[in-house]
Amino acid sequence: MRESRNRFVKLGMSLILTLVTCMVTSAQDVTANSMPGTDFSKYHTYKWVIIAGATQPNQIVDAQIKSSVDSQLATKGLTKTDSDKADLYIGYQVSLDQEKQWNTYNTGGGYRWGGGMATATSTNITVGTLVLDMYDPSPKQLVWSGRATKTIDPSNSQEKKQKNLNKAMQKLLKNFPPQQK
Repeated sequence: MRESRNRFVKLGMSLILTLVTCMVTSAQDVTANSMPGTDFSKYHTYKWVIIAGATQPNQIVDAQIKSSVDSQLATKGLTKTDSDKADLYIGYQVSLDQEKQWNTYNTGGGYRWGGGMATATSTNITVGTLVLDMYDPSPKQLVWSGRATKTIDPSNSQEKKQKNLNKAMQKLLKNFPPQQK
């Protein structure tokens, strides 16, 4: 009786570890927040700015990020400008973190059939976060902020990385501008 309970517990733990692994490897987390009472209908133009002290990527990745955001904001009716009289100032920052990912393997068997072993190994994965901020330049106030976090595979091609970035920005800006309540 005790042996079958131990097998059941091992199988349950293996299943839980497998589910957690699936959630970690496929997760793309996106959140956004806006200043209450902001009338977003008054914003028609925007200018890219650098956030002081923010971590910036190399020029290639910078261009890819801006291009992806530009295309999404264009679908929202906003126009990019280099003028200091832009309605919005937009900046971003990025971070990369290393996290552990647990991979589980079950060698067969199971509760009814007996036998089998479950093992778990860990690997390091890279998780990238991009924070996009929008400021109203006249009161110098943050009016919207969004964050996209995704597991990054460094071995992906440049095209695949751009495709993932475009999906993340589309998801991040899906509900922009926020609806007035």
